[in-house]
Amino acid sequence: MRDTLAVLNGDWTVAVLAALAPGERRFGELRAEVNEVEERIGWASHTRPLSEKVLTTTLQRLHDEGLVERRAEGDRFGAVWYRLTPAGRSLLRALRSLVDWAREYRAPPP
Repeated sequence: MRDTLAVLNGDWTVAVLAALAPGERRFGELRAEVNEVEERIGWASHTRPLSEKVLTTTLQRLHDEGLVERRAEGDRFGAVWYRLTPAGRSLLRALRSLVDWAREYRAPPP
């Protein structure tokens, strides 16, 4: 349990994993998508937008954990793409059970 919680540590971890669920995203697209979802739900999970620095740190940690793959195009200033690994997709499937539990047993926020 402790190892699982350590992997999920971080304010933006689950949001980033979920944003990568549909497929590969460029860094800027990923950041925009996470922030758009947060805005759409009324910033219920976070109080301010995801910054480039925090996204970079989160992606590096997820990459180190083997949950996200990074693909760079061209030279130093080329596009950088991210996608879930099989382990990342598996983790998201496992998290769905927790979401179901929360829907059943937790009262909605006031």
